[in-house]
Amino acid sequence: MPRPLPWKPIAIITTATTVLLSLLLLPACCCVRGPAGPTVAPPSHIPTIGTEPIPTPTEAQAKAPTQTEMRNVDFHVDEDTILKIHSVRGEMMAKQPGAPLNFDNKTTFVFKVDRGKIGMTSPSLDNLMNRYVFNSPSSPIRNLHLTMEGKQLKQEGIVHKIIDIPFTMWADVSADNGRIRIHPTKMSICGLNGLGLLKAVGMTLEKMIGKQLPHEHGVSADKNDLLMDPGKMLPPPDTELHLVAVSVEGDELMQTFDAGRHLADLPNPHPEEPNYMYYRGGTLRMGKLLMVDADMFVVDTDPSDPFDFFIDRYNDELVAGFSRNQPNYALFVFMRDFDDLGKPLRPGERQAPK
Repeated sequence: MPRPLPWKPIAIITTATTVLLSLLLLPACCCVRGPAGPTVAPPSHIPTIGTEPIPTPTEAQAKAPTQTEMRNVDFHVDEDTILKIHSVRGEMMAKQPGAPLNFDNKTTFVFKVDRGKIGMTSPSLDNLMNRYVFNSPSSPIRNLHLTMEGKQLKQEGIVHKIIDIPFTMWADVSADNGRIRIHPTKMSICGLNGLGLLKAVGMTLEKMIGKQLPHEHGVSADKNDLLMDPGKMLPPPDTELHLVAVSVEGDELMQTFDAGRHLADLPNPHPEEPNYMYYRGGTLRMGKLLMVDADMFVVDTDPSDPFDFFIDRYNDELVAGFSRNQPNYALFVFMRDFDDLGKPLRPGERQAPK
């Protein structure tokens, strides 16, 4: 009688052999694909600053407005139109809830001024009026030139009513319910007494051009007075402010604002700096940088004159300067003045330690 085969030991040996052969052959099979190369991250797309939106991580969403304080800052509206900010205290916030304060797109946020004192000189007033306020082809006033003469504002230009009429006007300025009231005390039209001429024909500036004035830019007429709303005259960033006083001081048309909120001054971490912008709280976006619970104190490298700042070119001013991290994780930033970009350092101007 044939001897029975030991099936159980044979099954164990066969299974073990199969597993062993699989382990031996597996590397060989993998090697058929060739050696594994290094892991390469997919290329990241970095858009030119301000040209495309950059996603904001959820954890970086703004939880509060950014408290803002400025002293002695020449804030550029464009390359050569300047708001001379002697002092200002307010809040900056994105128009979209939760979005960061994006310095790369000044149309996306609003500056709510609590109080401040801001001046404009003749060249900047000319640019503001001709480029932004009366820039429509249908505007009844053009070629404005404004100068300070004593305590009055002198305006020269052309008013269009069927024909072009050159005029010169001397006016007192005052605040009227948040607007600048320009009240003419003397007017010359083609060498004649303009105010007397208008009165003789039963005409006023309001009747002549009132309907054609750029109301969308906050300009209207009241008899022979012009009324201007500072909050509507400026290009972006949008501002919310309330004018309480206006006067001619030296070579500046000086405007004083007070919204009545009485925000406390921000604790100044660097009181030795005469010119600065201080941003505290909220989330700041500058290119790829997101600063959550912002604490950024910005000064100019040359403190001998006002801080010349142009938001459209802020990155150029940053690149030409330097920054220092602070023990409390704040950022102390030194920017070159916009007007000094591309020029040699001035005597005594600060630069990054070598």
